[in-house]
Amino acid sequence: MPQRLLLPVDGSPHAERAVEHVVGRIRNAGPGACEVHLVNVQPQLPGGITSFVSREQVAGFHRDESAKALAGARARLDAAGIAYQAHAEVGPLAETIVAVADRMQCDEIVMGTRGRTALADLLIGSTVTRVVHLSKVPVLLVK
Repeated sequence: MPQRLLLPVDGSPHAERAVEHVVGRIRNAGPGACEVHLVNVQPQLPGGITSFVSREQVAGFHRDESAKALAGARARLDAAGIAYQAHAEVGPLAETIVAVADRMQCDEIVMGTRGRTALADLLIGSTVTRVVHLSKVPVLLVK
């Protein structure tokens, strides 16, 4: 049975390095060794925003932003001939990433990190730190 990997991406160079890691890992393991799930999570917009724009416009904005964020990872996986499923979600970042990992029954989360200092994480927190704390499966951080 293939190992299920969740690969959260946001279009950043850090996320792209995680994609490269997964591509290399699958090349080494051979075809069919891993099932890849890409996910992009868009933060919810403030609740009162629909007083100014329609729900459809908000949903369209989220779709467009997710498509942009997923584009680089999709192109890289396509070029490598690696099959994947892409998921676009809206919600609190870390909690949603962990929820998708649970829903897809992933064995591991592979994600990029910005390499921030411990002090910065202590003061302002980070999505990566929160995912590590919330996840029931191993989280591989790629610098």
